[in-house]
Amino acid sequence: MADSQPTSSSASPGSKPKLPARRRWPLRLASWAWVGFGLVVILFLVYPFLVSTNFMFLFGKSPSLADLENPKVEQASEIYTSDGVLIGKYFRENRSPVALGQMSPLLIKALIATEDVRFYEHSGIDLQAVLGGAFSSLRGEKRGGSTITQQLAKNLYKIRRQQSRGALGYIPVVSTIVAKTKEWLTAVDLEQRYTKEEILRMYLNTVEYGSSAFGIKVAAKTFFHTSPDSLKPEEAAMLVGVLNNPTAYNPKFHPAAALRRRNVVLDRMGQAGVLPAAQIQALKATPIVLNYHVEPHIDGPDTYFRSAISQFVDAWCDSTGHDMYRDGMKIYLSIDSRMQAHAEDALHERMKALQRQFDNFWRNRGSNPWVDEKGQEIPDFILTQMKRTESYKSLANRYKNQPQRLDSALNAKRPMKVFTWKHDDNDTTLVMSPLDSLAYYKHFLQSGMMCMDPYTGQIKAWVGGLDFRFFQYDHVKQGKRQAGSTFKPFVYLTALDNGYSPCDRIRDQRVTINYVENGQPMEWKPDNVTREYTGINMTLRHAMARSVNSVTAQLTEKVGWENVAKYAHKVGITSPLLPVPSIGLGSAGDVSVYEMVDAYSTFLNNGFRSDPRLVTRIEDRNGNVIQQFDPVQHRAIPAETAWLMTYMLRGGMEEPGGTSQALWDYELWKNDNQIGGKTGTTSNYSDGWYMGMTKDLMTGVWVGGEDRSIHFTGSQQGEGGRTALPIFGKFMEKIYQDKDLGYMPGHFPKPTVKINKKYTCVSESEPRRRAVAVDTIAADNLLEQMNNGGGVPDSLRR
Repeated sequence: MADSQPTSSSASPGSKPKLPARRRWPLRLASWAWVGFGLVVILFLVYPFLVSTNFMFLFGKSPSLADLENPKVEQASEIYTSDGVLIGKYFRENRSPVALGQMSPLLIKALIATEDVRFYEHSGIDLQAVLGGAFSSLRGEKRGGSTITQQLAKNLYKIRRQQSRGALGYIPVVSTIVAKTKEWLTAVDLEQRYTKEEILRMYLNTVEYGSSAFGIKVAAKTFFHTSPDSLKPEEAAMLVGVLNNPTAYNPKFHPAAALRRRNVVLDRMGQAGVLPAAQIQALKATPIVLNYHVEPHIDGPDTYFRSAISQFVDAWCDSTGHDMYRDGMKIYLSIDSRMQAHAEDALHERMKALQRQFDNFWRNRGSNPWVDEKGQEIPDFILTQMKRTESYKSLANRYKNQPQRLDSALNAKRPMKVFTWKHDDNDTTLVMSPLDSLAYYKHFLQSGMMCMDPYTGQIKAWVGGLDFRFFQYDHVKQGKRQAGSTFKPFVYLTALDNGYSPCDRIRDQRVTINYVENGQPMEWKPDNVTREYTGINMTLRHAMARSVNSVTAQLTEKVGWENVAKYAHKVGITSPLLPVPSIGLGSAGDVSVYEMVDAYSTFLNNGFRSDPRLVTRIEDRNGNVIQQFDPVQHRAIPAETAWLMTYMLRGGMEEPGGTSQALWDYELWKNDNQIGGKTGTTSNYSDGWYMGMTKDLMTGVWVGGEDRSIHFTGSQQGEGGRTALPIFGKFMEKIYQDKDLGYMPGHFPKPTVKINKKYTCVSESEPRRRAVAVDTIAADNLLEQMNNGGGVPDSLRR
């Protein structure tokens, strides 16, 4: 019987039956769905991590833990005087944070009602607002879903800025999704680390309100000239409304749009029950009333020393990595606001009177004040000066080869706001052409003044001109002019440090000095100011006190004009000086008030030169001292020489005929006060100087025209004792009258070393001449008498 054969399928033992195709695809679809769901779950869990860690640099930088704990908000750096007065700010984003308690409660309620009604209910992300915003977008409506915390995250950390972008940040739509994710993640982190009140405080201090106002304090001041805690309901509503679009809703430039937006905020305040409906309707009917004032990027009074501060702090920031426009530093100056005010007042009082004399002087002569060495008016002076200006060069370029149009532009008249002494605010409006304006300003005498503590180098007052609004040129450090006779003390300094004493004598007589300059034989015959020569064998102190040119010239020849230049540089003069015989008369180089005050201060400071300082310390935004700028001093001349120089400079008051004796007319002589000083006047009376010293302060004053050709023509009006000295006298009167400053009249400090050279001399005044034998012991006795209250002997007074 044959074996039976299987009739079933040929599938191998153990294999599963194969399903038909129509039954397989649902199973595959289900498995793909599960895989997709798993990927979505994994992506949902991993995606935030990838974003926060900037995986493979795809997503860009997110705020770090340190950033979250210590957010770096751009904050204006503030400038304070030594007596604690805020006088200015540096900023890119003008922001001055305040506490939540210093803000109007209505402002906070208006913000929540308008921007985030469920602020106290969510944890950084309002899902209801997000879904509502998504549905609105599908309907073609624009409705934001960001919470206050999300907006803070965006503003605080600049999440959408270029530096925060990764590789995906350049793909449209994807970049938006990534940025939004960062905002959500950062908002959640902020909610975990800060209370709701802290978030509100940071938000209101961070956001932009338009018109360069960042933060509620600056915004309230900019738009309403008030403080955040004094905002009225309608003002608070306007500022909250501006946040939606600081440009489109700026009430200064778009008042109608700002009014509509403010009323939207008021409506939402009514809906939230912040204010009753009747009050809301009444407020909506009121117009927006502004008290508008935008602070410039460098805010504060226009001061001549601002440029010096900027240069110093900029250099310091470059070396330390700080940014004075962002870091919210506190910069403390050596300037005392009270002394600065006294200096400005003294200078203005004197210059106002002096300008009146100057105008009358030239009006009586029937001439303009720009004259040549013969006193004749310089032809075409104004046009020549105009051609040197940038405005002329611009016009000349615009009207190239069109001389008639250029001339028309130069003579076209229009209203101009100009400086004047006739009004209390020092300005007026006149109809002038550019040429008229230039001629108008050339008539003004200018001035510069600086006062310094010689022992610390701290600059206490700095007045660089008449009014910074109209005259930006700084006559303290920027301007340099010949010093005239105020340079003579450097000749006497050279002599005293090389064997001479104040009592050594040189005859007042006509002198001719022969020398070689650039290989050529030269001859110099200096004249005394009066063109007279007494023939008196004068002591050096008396000659310097009376500013006798002939004695100074002879002494310069004896000590060497090269040495005079060297000593001037040692004590503080930094400008180039020509080593020529006339150096002692101040005509060998131009110097600044800043340099002269520095140099003279070396005499008071026992021969140590202190670098002048405007900035004393810098603190961070939390009040921690970043850097203290202590005095920088070095020995320039011996202490004995320095003390003898103060004794020499006292001669201007104590020697008969001393050039400082006009100071007796001021109330400076309580407590048997001692003052030293030196007048200075240059050729043709182009420059008037006075360098005045007391036991505590060193002050320098310069007066002159903007150009050397603008000046008085006689000593009765133009010498330094009549132009510059009165500013010093009036300034020191104000200093002594202000008891809060703590400066009192008195004697100069005692010498710190034994004085071995003779310094008390026979008087040069004939009626008072005495045969007094002076040796070192007598000098020491008189020194002790004078420094212990004995005062100046009658024989040395006027």
